[in-house]
Amino acid sequence: MSVDAATVRRIAHLARIAVDEAEVPHLQGELNAILAFVEQLSEVNVDGVEPMTSVTPMEMKKRPDLVNDGGIADEVIANAPASDNHFFLVPKVVE
Repeated sequence: MSVDAATVRRIAHLARIAVDEAEVPHLQGELNAILAFVEQLSEVNVDGVEPMTSVTPMEMKKRPDLVNDGGIADEVIANAPASDNHFFLVPKVVE
């Protein structure tokens, strides 16, 4: 993949970066070098390599997915102007 001058200007515009016209060829070369490196990475054989979450092997920390009220329902509802049985009461606004 190759980046042309118009694409460099568009990327700069989308990134809200002010780029002088004299800088466009330099940035074009840098972006093309980055894309060439990424293409080079796609040539690496990764068959049989397991995905990693870290460089050190470890299990992901998991918690049980339990539904609860957080144990502070009284504190949450304390500032409500009106409540009933830990529910906020709001005035009817639509008939």
